Amino acid sequence: MVWKALLTPRTGQHRRPVYPKLSEGKVAITWIGHASFLVQFNDLNILIDPNFANWLFLLKRVKRAGLKIQDLPPIDLVLLTHAHFDHFHKPSLRKLPEPKIGVMPWGVGDLARGLGFGRIIELQTWESFSHDDWRVTLTPAKHWGARTLHDDHRGYGGFMLEHQGRKIYHAGDSAYFDGFKEIGTRCTPEIALLPIGAYYPDSFRQVHMGPDEAMQVFNDLGAEWFIPMHFGSFKLSFEALDAPPRWLKEIARKEGKLNRVRILEEGVPVIF
Repeated sequence: MVWKALLTPRTGQHRRPVYPKLSEGKVAITWIGHASFLVQFNDLNILIDPNFANWLFLLKRVKRAGLKIQDLPPIDLVLLTHAHFDHFHKPSLRKLPEPKIGVMPWGVGDLARGLGFGRIIELQTWESFSHDDWRVTLTPAKHWGARTLHDDHRGYGGFMLEHQGRKIYHAGDSAYFDGFKEIGTRCTPEIALLPIGAYYPDSFRQVHMGPDEAMQVFNDLGAEWFIPMHFGSFKLSFEALDAPPRWLKEIARKEGKLNRVRILEEGVPVIF
């Protein structure tokens, strides 16, 4: 019954967010919905794959975005994992409050021109970009990056964000593959934002993963915290909308890791 209520589109006005005051070394993570996050330090605000759309072509958003664009803080950095419309949403990007730097995989930069970025950075897999005292690295994934059917020149991946001694990993879209072990060895992330939805039928697992494989990724990474994403916002596949988090909790309970899985409520910052 709880999930039935959560999956019903909310009505009325958004509550204006109260962003936490952070001391150095603390990070606040707000799930906006789908694969979209606001990550905040005391001196840096990052958006990852921002998507505030109510519709993606014929797909209606099941739950509205956890934040309104006009309620965002100033954005210093935007990370875009690949060019698919649910992750690289141009209408959302156009409305962002003057994003200064956009970081994305190779071959995606032309899509970002004219969207308000002060600087566009394209990375090859395992390439890093540093600015001031933060660093971001493009990590491998098992997915694809085309914007259109005949568009085969664009990259894709996840991101490792490092700042103030913290390491936050966003996997982007990916199926399970052995590359996650290499990411764990090379990057040793502390907080892992991992996709758990769009896995049924099983043929979808060629490019996505379910909670079972996502938990294996968490183990491969050796991360301390698992924050699930890519579920409950758009119906992209045929599993029940409430199935991914429910299954994830069952797996985590069996493995004795339930206290390390944080299922966030959209629009509510959580401090780590």
